[in-house]
Amino acid sequence: MADFVPGLLICLMAVQTIQQDGNTTSINASTALIPKTFRGRMHKLTHKNQLPDVLHPSTKPSLHVNPEDPVTAYITGILSTWVIPLSYILAMLVGIPSNAYILAFLRVRLKAKSLSTVVLYLNLALSDLLLLLSLTLRVHYHFNRNNWIFGEISCRLITALFYGNVYCSAQAIACISLKRYLAVVRPFLYRRLAKTTLAVWTCFVLWFLFGAAVVPELFVRQSYQVTQLGVTTCHDVLPLEEKSHFPLMLYRLILICLGFIVPFLICICAHVAVVYHLGQSGCDWKPFIRVSTMVFVIFVVCFLPSGILHITHYIRLIYSGDDGLYGHYKVAVCLCCFHSCLDPFLCLLISKTAASELQFISLRGIPQRPAVMM
Repeated sequence: MADFVPGLLICLMAVQTIQQDGNTTSINASTALIPKTFRGRMHKLTHKNQLPDVLHPSTKPSLHVNPEDPVTAYITGILSTWVIPLSYILAMLVGIPSNAYILAFLRVRLKAKSLSTVVLYLNLALSDLLLLLSLTLRVHYHFNRNNWIFGEISCRLITALFYGNVYCSAQAIACISLKRYLAVVRPFLYRRLAKTTLAVWTCFVLWFLFGAAVVPELFVRQSYQVTQLGVTTCHDVLPLEEKSHFPLMLYRLILICLGFIVPFLICICAHVAVVYHLGQSGCDWKPFIRVSTMVFVIFVVCFLPSGILHITHYIRLIYSGDDGLYGHYKVAVCLCCFHSCLDPFLCLLISKTAASELQFISLRGIPQRPAVMM
C-alpha cells in the first residue's frame, strides 16, 4: 500500500500537468491574494451576459476568470470531473463501513483496561467518518462539471467539515503517537498520569480546535458563478479583490501550522524515539516496530504531499500571484481521504500487535510490561 499510494499521486499530478500544458497565466502581483483557491474577479451581470438557467438561483454573485488561466483547465478537465470524484467514491466505499465498524468495535471495548487508548481511537474514527461523509455532495459537484446546485449554506458547511476534519484527523494521530511515546520512552511518568481523564480532555481540545478552524469558513461566501464556464463553483474560485476574503490569509497560515506542521513534527519525533528505545531494550520488538513503521510511513505519504503543496501554493500566491498549483493540491488532498479509510485497518493491526506477550525492558533493566502499546 505504501508503494501504491505514491504512484497514484504521481499519475494524478501528471494528468493535471497535461491539462495545463500550453496555458499561460496572466499575473498581476499587486492584486489581493486569496490562498487555497483559484483567483477570480467580480463581474456584474447585464442583459448581454446573463448566465445559463442551470445555475442555482440562490447564488447571485459572479466572477470573471481568464480562459487561459489554470482554473479553466481544472474546472473543465478530466481531473476534477472524473479522477477526483472517483477517488472520493473509492475512499467512501472502503472508509465509511470500516469506520462505522471500528466505532462499534471500540465502543464494546470501552470497559477495557486501556480506556484512554480507546477514547483516542474513537475520536479518530469519528473524525474520519465525518470527513468521508462530507464527500457525498462534493462527488455530485465534481460529476456535475463542478457546478454546485445545493446553495450557499450547504457549500460553507461541506467546505468547513471537509478541511476541518482533515486537520482534526492529523491532530488525533499526533496525540496517539505522543501517547505511545510516553508509554515506551517514559513508562514511569506515564503510569503516574490520569490517562483516561487526560485522553478525554485531549479529545475536547481537538474538537474545540476543529470548531475554531471551521468558523471563518462559515462566515465567508464560498460559492460563485463563473461567467465564462457557466457553472457555480464551491470554494474553488474566490474573488481576490474582496476585503472579506483577504483576512483568510493569516487564518489559513495558522491553520496549516497547527493542523499539519505541528502534528507532523510530533509524529516524527515520537516514532524515532519509540523505535530507538525498543531497539535498545534487548527484547524482540521487531513485529511491533514493523507495524509502527508502516503506520508512520502511510501517515507521511498521505499527509506530507498536501502539506507541502499547500505551503508552496501560499508562497507562489503571495510572491507571484500564480495559482497553478491548486489543482495539484486538490489531488494531494485525495490522499488524506485514503488515509481516513485506512485508519480502521491500522487500528486493528496495532491492537493485535499490542496484545502480544512481549515485555519492555526499562532503562534500569527491570523486565515489565509496557504501559500501553497502541
